[in-house]
Amino acid sequence: MKVRIAIVGPEDSVQQILYFAEEFSKNENMELLPFSYDKTEEAEQIIEDNVGRIDQWLFSGQAPYYFALNKGLIRTEEATYLTLHGSSLLGTFLEILIYEGNHVKELSLDTIQQEEIRQIQDAHSLKALDIHSYSYSGYEPAEDIIRFHQKLYEEGKSKVAVTCIKEVHIQLQKLGIPSYRVIPSESSVKKVLTLLKERGQSSWYRHSQIAILGIEVIHSGTSLEEHYYSYEMKHKELDLKHVLLQHAQNVQGSFVQIGDGLFFVYTTRGEVDFRFNGSSRFTMLDDVFLQSRLHIRVGIGYGLTAYDAEQNVRLALRQAREYTEPIIVSVNEKKEVLEYFKQNETEISYSERKWGKDWEQKFREVQLSPKVVSKLEATSHRYKKNVVTASEVAQWLNRTERNARRILTELEKLGLATIERQEQIGNRGRPRKVYKLLFQ
Repeated sequence: MKVRIAIVGPEDSVQQILYFAEEFSKNENMELLPFSYDKTEEAEQIIEDNVGRIDQWLFSGQAPYYFALNKGLIRTEEATYLTLHGSSLLGTFLEILIYEGNHVKELSLDTIQQEEIRQIQDAHSLKALDIHSYSYSGYEPAEDIIRFHQKLYEEGKSKVAVTCIKEVHIQLQKLGIPSYRVIPSESSVKKVLTLLKERGQSSWYRHSQIAILGIEVIHSGTSLEEHYYSYEMKHKELDLKHVLLQHAQNVQGSFVQIGDGLFFVYTTRGEVDFRFNGSSRFTMLDDVFLQSRLHIRVGIGYGLTAYDAEQNVRLALRQAREYTEPIIVSVNEKKEVLEYFKQNETEISYSERKWGKDWEQKFREVQLSPKVVSKLEATSHRYKKNVVTASEVAQWLNRTERNARRILTELEKLGLATIERQEQIGNRGRPRKVYKLLFQ
């Protein structure tokens, strides 16, 4: 099976990449699919129309890549762009020398980073060039880049504009500004395609991992009574099974009832990643409640073997039982835990195996769970907040305030927290301690 790589960019860039890669791709078990546009913004529709067909995305330059990334259309692990290295820039400088003559010393240049420019000038004795650069990270609108070049040219500070973006190149030429375009080299094209092929193959392997969805009914006191003493709960469970069977079919999985109110769906990680992402993540929870009026929690376990996946799904369900609200918890093959909360659609990620043996021993001595400490650290980073009260920690960890105060006291003893200040709430009672968390 070939890795499907989409080539996205202006028509001439796409064709040049295909030309460089023609023989190379035949021997590298990859299929290149070209998608061209006139304006960077058109990349959005291209991606939306081809989601699910593509293993990896290759963008012709920085602008379309970061445009798509900032829009949430791609993830960093499934896409990259062609970096314009010094060799590409040197080729453009030589082209300017041929067509403009060696009297041109003032240039305006966009996109390429200052360090790259300095290195090419030092390596090839080009310090005489007076280069006005517009270096940036991410995405910048073409209009802003055009204004940069135009202003310098009209002020006489630049004789020639050098750009990495076709749209900018065309508009500058229409304005009568001498413009040259930097294009990727053959070696950079082959290097990036090799990277994407390896990523694509790694992704296939990851998607073929075993995944088990554990679905458990959240019983209230009332529903427990119904469970034992009425037929109403039996009807609700039948409705629940009907919904779960439909979702099991959607992920091409096998549906098994493990016990009262506990069900497993065996499938693959690729199916789970595809169905349980973004806004569709809580569809199962919503469908179950609408059809059966039951709330559920979901644990997802991944593993290289069925045994590993089952161990991890049970760990995920144990973690989910710490909450009374509907939640999705996943545990992967590295024992990394990811919690998704439906109420505010936030997620918290942490690893149970982050702490070394020395720290784990210290935690045992003060009766703290490494998992609790890791979760507190992850939540602190998630909310970008390291100055906290016991009330906030209790909310984060779903604990009582008394328990949260104990956790903070022990963390202070271990040097992982310090008392920042004390606050008096009202006219009575002891001041409230405010702690600063000292996680790295």
